[in-house]
This record gives sequence, C-alpha cells and structure tokens, in this order.
Amino acid sequence: MKNLTKIIGIAIFSLTIFSCSSDSDSDSQPTIVDIASGNSDFSTLVTALNRTGLTATLDGSGQFTVFAPTNSAFQTFFTSLGPSVTVNNVDVNVLKNVLLNHVIGAEVKSADIVTGYASTLSPINTTASSPTISMFIQKSGGVVTLNGGASNGGATVTTADIDASNGVVHVVGNVIGLPTVVNHAIANPDFTSLVGALTSSGQPDFVSILSGTGPFTVFAPNNAAFTSLNTELAPGGIAGVSAANLTKVLTYHVVSPANVRSSSLTEGQVVTPILTPSQTFTVLLSGGARLRDANNRECNIIATDVQASNGVIHVLSKVLLPTL
Repeated sequence: MKNLTKIIGIAIFSLTIFSCSSDSDSDSQPTIVDIASGNSDFSTLVTALNRTGLTATLDGSGQFTVFAPTNSAFQTFFTSLGPSVTVNNVDVNVLKNVLLNHVIGAEVKSADIVTGYASTLSPINTTASSPTISMFIQKSGGVVTLNGGASNGGATVTTADIDASNGVVHVVGNVIGLPTVVNHAIANPDFTSLVGALTSSGQPDFVSILSGTGPFTVFAPNNAAFTSLNTELAPGGIAGVSAANLTKVLTYHVVSPANVRSSSLTEGQVVTPILTPSQTFTVLLSGGARLRDANNRECNIIATDVQASNGVIHVLSKVLLPTL
C-alpha cells in the first residue's frame, strides 16, 4: 500500500468529496427513500427507516451516500443477534445507530471512491456533537469493500450508483456492524504488521481486550513503522524481542478508558498508557504533531481520528518504545 498519509490522512470522504446534482430533471428523480420503497428487496430497510424515524432524513433535500443492505442481509444480521430478533423488535437505538453507520453525509459515486476513511452519520454516544464512526472503504479495481468485508463485520458493494435526487445508493450484501478498534485495524491492509504483533505467540488476547467496552485510544504504528523498527533493532530485529517485552511495547500504545480525539491533544501533554503507567510519552505539536517516547525517540502522528465504536485510532510513523 502506498503512503498512508495519501490513503487516510486526507481521504475523509464526508469532508472532502461533495457532488451536488445539477441535472435539470433532478426534481423528477426519486429520493433515496423512493428508491428503497420501490424495490421489494429493500422492504426491511424501509421498515427500519420508518421505525427509527430516519425516513424523513433520507427523503429530504440533503446529499447522502447510502450503502443499502438487502432483505437477506438484514435477516442474516438479525439472526446473529438472536433466534427471535426481527426488524420489529430489535432495540430501536441499536437499529438506528447501525442504519446511520451505512450513511455518509455527501454524495459519493463509485467513480469518486478512493481507498480511505469516511465519516458515517453514526454517533458514538448520545452527547451533543458526539464524534461519528469512521468507515474504511477499500477500492480494488471495480470492487469496493467496506470495513474489511463480511468476515470483519463489513460488506462489499454488489450494485453501485443507483442515482437519487438527494444522493446515491450502493447496494451491499451484508449489514455493516459498528466497528471496534480491532475491526478497523484488521480492515486496513497497512496495519497488518500491528495485527500480526498483537496476535503473535505469547501475547495476551488483545483481540478480546480491544474489542471490549473501552473506550480505547490507540496510537497505531503502520507497516512502515514496524519495518523501520526491525532495522533499528538489527541484527536481531523484532524477532529478537522477547514476548514479555513485546507486550510492554504494544500496551505502551494504548490509553484507556479514554476516547482522545486529536482536538484534545495539547503541547507538552503527558500521556499515560493503560498497562505501563510508570512509563509515559509526551505530545509535541509545535512544528508538526508528534510523540516523544521514554527513550527520547520522536515519531510523527501521520493520521488522526479514525473513530471506532469503542475508541479512536491515531496513526504513527514509528513504533514507540518504553524503557525495557
């Protein structure tokens, strides 16, 4: 994968990609709700929109991108919640958050999609101005995968570009679950080294831990950061680090319970990791956002605010090292 800054540093679709219809016949086009109501395979979606009060929103004058699950996709989702769960009895607040997790507040046609993160309309809590959950969209050829695909709680677009007067509909084969920080790490191919380290022999069950309630703030080194560390630790490289010391390194990158967005980072702020409280690192903002670890090594924060349901991820150019 190319430079992560290109991939996710600026590719927040809902902030950067706006496509406003200028068609003279836009008034005669169906709305997103009209499209769903006119297709029998979206009957569950229509029921869900009505039950959660979102019909008026997606029938309105805004511009939206909706990744629309089919009836069978909803059935699979409800079955995963329990044998008797249906669109009519599932917790309405859960249903609303899941539906909003399929909506981006701007029109994004398939030709405009690039690999990167988009902000959905699904808030992480009920607080006013609450951050909304990110979606990782990966485009490979003509295939668009969301949050790593079905095996990671995401989906794949099966039919693209159903045009509406107030946006566009892309049909998906699965309901997109609310991603945890683990789901986001797995979804992005530039975190394969991090995922490999977290799941390596002798490590705690980080997948279960970081899939918990949290919230967690994860300062996540990308693949290039691990490659650089391997060179830095030569000749033994990362392979020469004991499992116990690798655990210390990995936990040094996690702060909890906290959902620390980039706007909350301040110059000289001392950050205390969750399991290595005796070893802190320092936030430096003057001259560019970066961190200074316990060994006085500095690394750049190259992307921020990848929001999950249980925390947030900021991407680092180097692996932080505590004193081992």
